[in-house]
Amino acid sequence: MQAVFFDFDGVLTTDKYGSDTTNRYLGEATGLGFAKVDQALERHNEALLLGRASHADIWPEVCRELGREIDYRLLDAAFRSTPMNAGVLSLARQLHGRYRLGIVTDNKRDRMDCLRALHGLDALFDPIVVSAEIGLVKTDGGMFEHALRLTGLRPAQCLFIDNSRRNLAVAATLGMATIFHDDERNDAQALRGALERRLGISLASQSRRL
Repeated sequence: MQAVFFDFDGVLTTDKYGSDTTNRYLGEATGLGFAKVDQALERHNEALLLGRASHADIWPEVCRELGREIDYRLLDAAFRSTPMNAGVLSLARQLHGRYRLGIVTDNKRDRMDCLRALHGLDALFDPIVVSAEIGLVKTDGGMFEHALRLTGLRPAQCLFIDNSRRNLAVAATLGMATIFHDDERNDAQALRGALERRLGISLASQSRRL
């Protein structure tokens, strides 16, 4: 095994869906509540994920539906509120240098641009494959094929970690090894054990790390 790919939301973050993080923050910041904001943005979700539109493109329509002008700068703050998964990131840092690390994520481009810069993700993960940048999502095997082309590796040389069994099935069909991470339990120790067994290596337990 030469590369380990991580999903982003629900694996490298502790929220299952990035849209939930964003819409929860906006709902609280505006006083409109999660449900109303989520409804206004949900209809644009596919276009945002596939890169057919940006948040800047849809913002006027979202504001009209919500019945008020909302400061666009709140969106950046919403992105920044994303709770990163310290336990899984610690495992990734231990793997860095031994394996090529990457991210494959169904995500909005502006959100990932913000979080890549905020958390220095490019220093740890290369490539970072974002659905909105290539117009493909993980249920389309082409997204994984794109990631493989960027690394120059064969599927059998790569491991993919996701919190969606459906996405893992697509990767496995291509010949990639897979590990399921249960985002509800978020058991970094269980993931460590799975990585050790699959890769045949030893990783420090979280209790022994500062």
